[in-house]
Amino acid sequence: MATGQLFSRTTQALFYNYKQLPIQRMLDFDFLCGRELPSVAGIINPGAEGFQKLFFGQEEIAIPVHSTVEAACAAHPTADVFINFASFRSAAASSMAALKQPTVRVVAIIAEGVPESDTKQLIAYARANNKVVIGPATVGGIQAGAFKIGDTAGTIDNIVACKLYRPGSVGFVSKSGGMSNELYNTIARVTDGIYEGIAIGGDVFPGSTLSDHVLRFNNIPQVKMIVVLGELGGRDEYSLVEALKQGKVNKPVVAWVSGTCARLFKSEVQFGHAGAKSGGEMESAQAKNQALKDAGAAVPTSYEAFETAIKETFEKLVEEGENIIC
Repeated sequence: MATGQLFSRTTQALFYNYKQLPIQRMLDFDFLCGRELPSVAGIINPGAEGFQKLFFGQEEIAIPVHSTVEAACAAHPTADVFINFASFRSAAASSMAALKQPTVRVVAIIAEGVPESDTKQLIAYARANNKVVIGPATVGGIQAGAFKIGDTAGTIDNIVACKLYRPGSVGFVSKSGGMSNELYNTIARVTDGIYEGIAIGGDVFPGSTLSDHVLRFNNIPQVKMIVVLGELGGRDEYSLVEALKQGKVNKPVVAWVSGTCARLFKSEVQFGHAGAKSGGEMESAQAKNQALKDAGAAVPTSYEAFETAIKETFEKLVEEGENIIC
């Protein structure tokens, strides 16, 4: 797993399976942030070659289209992020093809429902070769003012409202992609904004975990505090608990595990994501929130109080004289 930043203002990506809207949103974000080069270097559309016309600001540009992963990587050796919009049927094979390319460092898998056995193989290969997998079932991630994956953070209006066109001081990681957009807005209201945000995906076996990214954020000097949004099901949050107890994280962490309402139901409930299903008391939202609190994280009493906890932690940093962007 990477130990620092995944992206920068010069990061370029290869986009698998042509989807006009998410690609155009990436290019619009690039232009808004004042990037000199578009973040999409090439498109991989199996069986097709040529160029695809898109807009970079007011200028119409032609992005090369390649028929194979290998051809695209050879043509664009500086593009080290692979954004995979393939369906769950082919996402694993195309992601593995990308991971095997020496130029690719990060693979983001958008598809939900990728077979768990295939995902485990991708994770094992990535970890053995010091590469990063984000997803499956992820909306992606964003480094504010620098680079974003696909539909992350939604429209330009939302990006402006959330101050994502320039870096803030908060590292944010979430299991949920939809809730990431909500938290970008929340964090922008009460802090100077996001520095980097990642949605790890809601599947049972994510390619990278909450704690993987928290430990990364801890090594990034520009990140002054960390916000974590987990959910019931699985035990990923406990690896973060152990990291906090062992003193591996020396920046303030504000955390909330959603799904506390599950106890109101008489039978076990599936909360949307494949991984959002409690397999016992330890996997309940209440147990994980208590464990995070006991380990030293700031954990509110409810999701409604999450914003206040983030605000108070940020204001304390400002009072202590941290070099905050705002």
